Amino acid sequence: MHLLEGESERVFRSKLDSSGRIVLPREVRERMSLKFGDGVLLIDDAEGVRLETPEQSLREAQAYFSKLVEPGVSVVDELLRERREEAARE
Repeated sequence: MHLLEGESERVFRSKLDSSGRIVLPREVRERMSLKFGDGVLLIDDAEGVRLETPEQSLREAQAYFSKLVEPGVSVVDELLRERREEAARE
């Protein structure tokens, strides 16, 4: 979960049940707009374990990869051009 600028870190206590499940506190569910049946991602990396929604993860990936493309370049157009070139060679 990413904190907005000016917000301080909050800590919530929870316990594992016998099946290994945890209950997310109401504040966390509300902040992340989670409802019954929604999916979440647990991301375990060098910094620790984070909880994200699939939408948050997708936005982060899009932001990362958009930095790798020059402004004004359409990745879709580039892919289609490459595919057409490959098809023409066959």
